[in-house]
Amino acid sequence: MGGLYFDEFTVGQTFSHAVRRTVTEADNITFSCLTCNPAAIHIDAEYAKSTEFGRPLMNSVFTLGLVLGLGVYDTTFGTTVGNLGWEEVRFPKPVFAGDTIRAETTVIAVRGSASRPGQGIVTFEHRGFNQHGEEIAFCRRAALMLGKPG
Repeated sequence: MGGLYFDEFTVGQTFSHAVRRTVTEADNITFSCLTCNPAAIHIDAEYAKSTEFGRPLMNSVFTLGLVLGLGVYDTTFGTTVGNLGWEEVRFPKPVFAGDTIRAETTVIAVRGSASRPGQGIVTFEHRGFNQHGEEIAFCRRAALMLGKPG
C-alpha cells in the first residue's frame, strides 16, 4: 500500500504503526561507522562500562531515523516530495541494543503549498517508544507532499 496524499491527511489523525523493530549492536556499530561518528559511547563497550549507562547507547540519529522509518508505509510511502525540516527533536530515555522500538505519528497541520500547486505541507509529530512503553524519541517534521492526482 502507498502513502497518503497531502489532501488525505487531517489534523489530529494518529497512526499507531504496526511494524516494530528490535535494535542490535550491529545496527549501532554499522550506523556509527557509516556516519563517521567515532563517539566511544556508541562503539566502545569497555568505555561505555565506565559511564552512567554501563553499556553503549544506540546512536540517537539512528534512533530518530528508525522512528520516522517505522511510519513510512502508513503515511508517506511514494507520496513525499521531500522533507522540509525537523523541530523539537528530543530523546527522553536512552536506547540500548536489545530494545524493541515502536512508533506513533500524529498529523498536527495540513496546508496547500502557495508556491507548488497540487502539493501541500503536512506537519507530523513522531514518537518512539521502547518495549516498556517509555517514550524514547520525539520530533516534529514538516514534509512537502504530493496532492491526490486528478
